[in-house]
Amino acid sequence: MGVSRKSCRIAITGSTGMVGTAVVEYFRQQGHSITRILRQDTQLKTDDKVVRWDILSETLDHSGLEGHDVIIHLAGANIAGQKWSPEYKRLLYSSRVDGTKLLVKAINRLQRKPKVVLSASAIGYYGSHILNRDVDERDCLGNDYLAQVCNHWEEAAVFEATTAIRVVYMRIGVVLGKTGGALAKMIPVFKWGLGGKIASGKQVMSWIALPEIPFIMEHLILHESMEGAVNLVAPHPVTNEEFTKTLGKVLKRPVVLPVPGFGIRWMLGEMGETLLLHGAKVLPKRLLESGYNFRYPDLNMALTTVLGRK
Repeated sequence: MGVSRKSCRIAITGSTGMVGTAVVEYFRQQGHSITRILRQDTQLKTDDKVVRWDILSETLDHSGLEGHDVIIHLAGANIAGQKWSPEYKRLLYSSRVDGTKLLVKAINRLQRKPKVVLSASAIGYYGSHILNRDVDERDCLGNDYLAQVCNHWEEAAVFEATTAIRVVYMRIGVVLGKTGGALAKMIPVFKWGLGGKIASGKQVMSWIALPEIPFIMEHLILHESMEGAVNLVAPHPVTNEEFTKTLGKVLKRPVVLPVPGFGIRWMLGEMGETLLLHGAKVLPKRLLESGYNFRYPDLNMALTTVLGRK
């Protein structure tokens, strides 16, 4: 039996991040009961129920998760938080893979298990596709560092065979939000009139508007056919050059200063190479086939909404 539209109990990791904040706000507005799974050192004023966890010490108060209908797992260190030093790579991996294993272990111990688990992943799973061919959920795993992290991240979200938990691996694209992520870092540069395409500008950006994500999650929760990998991207990916021109248009700023690829490699190393110079034309095949209707399918519309422009 699936989850109904009526009020249900939803537990969320990563609830203080940009995506998590939007998700909590949306589901609370829909009348659902929210439980935040927070680190021991996180100080947050909230009326929501709180369950504490600590990945390093492998502790999680699983009793606080009893009776929840849905668990949304978004926790993970910021993939673009800094250059990928060996130490930061270990943090990126541990916060995702070890965190997921800890959550799964706790869920397996529950007497009343959730019906659905939405577990975050990323389109980095597919690696880079320079030829810009269409990529969907049927495509194979990439061969770079980020692809391997995504693969192990998803493999960690496997439950005991005796459970009837439906698991969705949300392969999330470049999230367009005003308060975080890549867009927030671009806005000041463009407002100063210093925006421009990166390298050739031909690399594809498979994006998703932040306000679209809660609607997609609701769709995934309500539709029992949605299981396994699902790409959370808009149906119209764009090249970096197209993205740059559109952002400049929305902000009413010139786009004249291209950023050379060697500069990205020098400043940001492997992180910049992977996230800014590579790309893949990822499509939301399963969402479209399931009848999901995108609210923000067009980049201009998405940026105008996210940035509060008319």
